[in-house]
Amino acid sequence: MMALVRIQGKVAAITGGGHGIGRALSLRLAHEGARAVVVADIDQRAAEDVITHLNAKGVEGMSVWCNVAVEEDLKELVRAATAAYGRIDLFCSNAGVFLEGGIERPNEEWDRILDINFKAHLYAARAVLPQMLERGEGYLLQVVSAAGLLTQIGSALYAVSKHAALGFAEWLAVEYGDRGIKVSCVCPQGVQTRMLLGDDGGKESFLKQGSITAEEAADTVMAGLESERFLILPHPAVATYFQRKATDYDRWLNGMRRLRRELDQSNVV
Repeated sequence: MMALVRIQGKVAAITGGGHGIGRALSLRLAHEGARAVVVADIDQRAAEDVITHLNAKGVEGMSVWCNVAVEEDLKELVRAATAAYGRIDLFCSNAGVFLEGGIERPNEEWDRILDINFKAHLYAARAVLPQMLERGEGYLLQVVSAAGLLTQIGSALYAVSKHAALGFAEWLAVEYGDRGIKVSCVCPQGVQTRMLLGDDGGKESFLKQGSITAEEAADTVMAGLESERFLILPHPAVATYFQRKATDYDRWLNGMRRLRRELDQSNVV
């Protein structure tokens, strides 16, 4: 059992670790006593900055440039981390992107978002599971989204890719749970990151209202790891929405259509 009190001495690897939830988790894992944290990001400078903060606190770590849409990059991340620290105890698939639009978006955009938001989880599992299964223990932490449980108004691409990621996490938990592999799936709503606030060039999201900080999300994640919960919800209301969806699908769909009309009138995504 890998719980919060046993983070001490563990080796963690986090994709998208240079910003947002990934950065907050990297710093929090270090605070909890991780032996080493491997921070992977396509933004090398941001990843290096996180490592500088970790080293200043006496925690080992390394930054790895990684494009999670490329399977070989994730293989190299696992190879580099294992060569440096002997193992990976906790692998956090966190990197993700948001693209607006629906069926009109070109296939290239569908391919891109599925590669990053879904296939990257598959590539990571392929790369890291063999060593975990050999030891008979390991933890896969999948950062998905409430969109995986519900949907995403304004983006079929995001909704579909996050549903796929959630479905894959469920399958991993069923397939490998009896072989010592723990799986947790994080499904937040609005978290105050560049994606939510529009700092990455996108429009500001309606989810900004009621949003939480990345540090608050990291607190919830750590509590979820402690209790080894599969579904970690930084926004507790998501559980209520999910229950309503399951109880009366048509009523839930009507409510979501009403919300979409309201957002159309306010010109917010």
